[in-house]
Amino acid sequence: QVQLVESGGGLVHTGGSLRLSCAASDRTFASSAMGWFRQAPGKERRFVAAIRWSVDQTFYADSVKGRFTISGDGAKNTVYLQMNSLKPEDTAVYYCAAGRYYRGEYSRPGEYDYWGQGTQVTVSS
Repeated sequence: QVQLVESGGGLVHTGGSLRLSCAASDRTFASSAMGWFRQAPGKERRFVAAIRWSVDQTFYADSVKGRFTISGDGAKNTVYLQMNSLKPEDTAVYYCAAGRYYRGEYSRPGEYDYWGQGTQVTVSS
């Protein structure tokens, strides 16, 4: 049973930074995609960023481009999300996700087969 364990959430002020980590057990996702989504109260889960190590590709939602950076360590099956210049609208539960194989829809939840439990990020104004 693959598990994704997230860490690094917390409370920061506007303009601050946080680094999220997601460690995957029991499987390598180097040839597929791993991503981050977020869900604010009362809203749907939305794509934040994704990475495909095998082809050195990264993808970002427009709302986070230039502020967030996704990276990973394929050997450790760990993906990171460095979040800088945080804004109150970034407040949400952040979920890590991984797919068994790449379907080409990295921004859609259906691309992914495994999900973490979520970690809360709160940005105060």
